[in-house]
Amino acid sequence: MNANKKSSIFDVVAGLSIAGLLLPEAVAYSNIAGLSPQSGLVALVIGLIVYGLIGRSRFAIVSSTSSSAAVLSSGLATIVALSSPERASLAYALVFLSGILLVIAGLFKLGEVTQFIAKPVLKGFSFGLALSIVVKQLPSVLQIHPEHSDFFRQIWGFMTAYQDWNVYAFGMGIVTFATLKLTQSYKTIPVALLLIILGISLNVLGYTDEWGIHSVGHFEFVLPSASLPNLSMNSWLQLVEIALAVALIVYAESYTSIRTFALKYNDPSEPNRDLIALGVGNICSGLLKGMPLGAGYSATSANEAAGATSKKSAWVAALAVILFLVCFRQYIANIPEPILASIVMYAVSGHIRLAPFKQYFIWRKDRILSITAIWAVIIFGVLNGLIIAIAVSILMMLKSYAVPRIAWLGRLDGGHDFVDMDRFPEAVAPYEILIARPDHPMFFANAEKICNAILTKIATQHYEHVILNLEECPSLDSTSIEELLLLATRLHEQQIDLRLARVRRSVAQTLLYVNSPLFPQSSYSAQSVDDAVQGYERRASSAT
Repeated sequence: MNANKKSSIFDVVAGLSIAGLLLPEAVAYSNIAGLSPQSGLVALVIGLIVYGLIGRSRFAIVSSTSSSAAVLSSGLATIVALSSPERASLAYALVFLSGILLVIAGLFKLGEVTQFIAKPVLKGFSFGLALSIVVKQLPSVLQIHPEHSDFFRQIWGFMTAYQDWNVYAFGMGIVTFATLKLTQSYKTIPVALLLIILGISLNVLGYTDEWGIHSVGHFEFVLPSASLPNLSMNSWLQLVEIALAVALIVYAESYTSIRTFALKYNDPSEPNRDLIALGVGNICSGLLKGMPLGAGYSATSANEAAGATSKKSAWVAALAVILFLVCFRQYIANIPEPILASIVMYAVSGHIRLAPFKQYFIWRKDRILSITAIWAVIIFGVLNGLIIAIAVSILMMLKSYAVPRIAWLGRLDGGHDFVDMDRFPEAVAPYEILIARPDHPMFFANAEKICNAILTKIATQHYEHVILNLEECPSLDSTSIEELLLLATRLHEQQIDLRLARVRRSVAQTLLYVNSPLFPQSSYSAQSVDDAVQGYERRASSAT
């Protein structure tokens, strides 16, 4: 058997295995979003086909995900009631808008934008989101419905109503979850699908009715026609902010999955192409009344573990799903709620681990970020929690940059190297020359502090020359330019000469535009600190 035929067989086996995993998940994620099972199934088929045609990764499995479903549900809750007849139309419009934003981001080559979200934020968000999803699935497992919907009061409601728990439903959920956990290493076996079939069998035989366990219930599956929801302009505008959050979550989750396996197999990656692929998929899903879709890590890793070698596995999975919908869709109504809820809980359980946060406490870095992200999601909800967590990460970054550390440099061992004298006490500062190196780029929030620190330093000791090392500064904004000009003026008044060293091309170009006599080209032409020091020393020796 040649290599091509062998790889094709692997793709077929992987595709069938993935279809068995994705079918129950698609129905379950529809339940998270508060939409009909058809929405998840439509998104599943569209995601597999569209990304298979446009996307770059050979392992990525694009379908509805728990994260995007939760963000969609949380976002819609801020503008419309769960029982509102307009809710479904708003949901599909939201999916469509998020797809438009993803395509725009791809066209403007913003494929790396998610790297501005710190990993501790994403990990904390995922942890808090997973906890929220688990709590929201408990009513289906226990077959009770608490009065409150917020996280803590909902848990308290479950605990105080323990006498009303349906023991049979609880047992069914526990067995389902435990089975999935115990068989998680068998990636090629569609355990979730087998459990669904077993649950349907119990329903058909009448056991679930006898035990008081509810099922998913009947739903109409019709071939969707492409159309935009008929909404007012005000409704569309209300959805834009939520669509941005959905698009951000979709791509952040997808980028992580795609990038992980591209690095593992040394495959090329094209973030902007993937943005467009995900965007087109969500546009189609919104037009055809489907859910938001992305490349979930669990499905993508399962595809790779099942032996997939190319994007053919996704197409095989799409074909298998279509055949199931044509021949067996009527059985979806008979799926017991506890089994479906337990499948969701199992799918997100991988994010409920404390181990990933241990390193932040050992390193004493970003502990506040991860903890803030977790509690923000739990207390303020998925959408607001994400916004708060990202805002905190940006504010902490700005704070670190706004309070810059300045290294005062000295010559090491009489050579050409100039180093931080705090770290290397043996380094010697050149005679009457102050050398300063900010450890962060200069920008509007710290430029004044950097310049004031230099002025304070020269007030304590006599200097004739100041060298400002700008190697950490890729560009200058207007505030930084004004502060540098003010610094040069103050030093000039004290008859102290100022030179800039290690100036980058963009900074040099900016100083050319400034065209100030305080900064002639000779004042920032030094390629290194040593060049600037030698220039002063030569001038001093020639003067004597």
